[in-house]
Order: sequence, then C-alpha cells, then structure tokens
Amino acid sequence: MSDFIRVTTAVDNVDDAQNIASAVVGQRLAACVQIIGPMQSTYWWDGDIQVSEEWLCLIKTRADLFESLSALIHQVHPYDVPELLATPIVAGGKAYLAWLQGELRLQNPTRTGLGSA
Repeated sequence: MSDFIRVTTAVDNVDDAQNIASAVVGQRLAACVQIIGPMQSTYWWDGDIQVSEEWLCLIKTRADLFESLSALIHQVHPYDVPELLATPIVAGGKAYLAWLQGELRLQNPTRTGLGSA
C-alpha cells in the first residue's frame, strides 16, 4: 500500500485552497483534496515569528505522481516557499484505495489517451 501518499500544503485563504484542489484534481494528480480551516499557524519567516490564519489541503495521490503534483502546486500556490510534505499511506480500506487508484492518472499508459486526463 506504500504506493499511495497524502500530501499537505497550506494557504492563507480558502479561495487559494480551492484553486489548488481544483487544479490537482482536474489534472488527475489527486483523487481527493480535503480543505480544513481556518487554523492558526505559528512559524519563522523573514527572521521573525509569524502567526497567521491558514487553510490546510490534504491531498490523496500516488507516490509516482508526486513530482508532477509538486510542479503544479508550485505553479498555482501563492507562497514563495509552499509547504509540500508527503506522508506514505501504510494501510487503508481496500475499496477506498481501489477508488483512489481509479481516479488518478495511470502510471504507465498502454493505450493512446490513457493517463492524459
């Protein structure tokens, strides 16, 4: 089951979160994105402690799609240095993982048009 990962990123408004979700699901680089927020984040930036309101995107995908997913997120993400963390999914319901697999780009398309959605 280690083929699947959950990728997280955060943004400072719900519209940007939805934009990321629509982009990655639309390109079939993610089967599902859950948006959680608002939440409070505390972090170092520009030499000072920052506190901000953010929305967290939980992105369900496969490990082999991470580089393409990362490139797309960097295109649409408003931050200079977006959070982009991947966590392996070590177990999951068989039906859910089958659904997940079915909604993602194919790893090695064997027929014309497959995997390009």
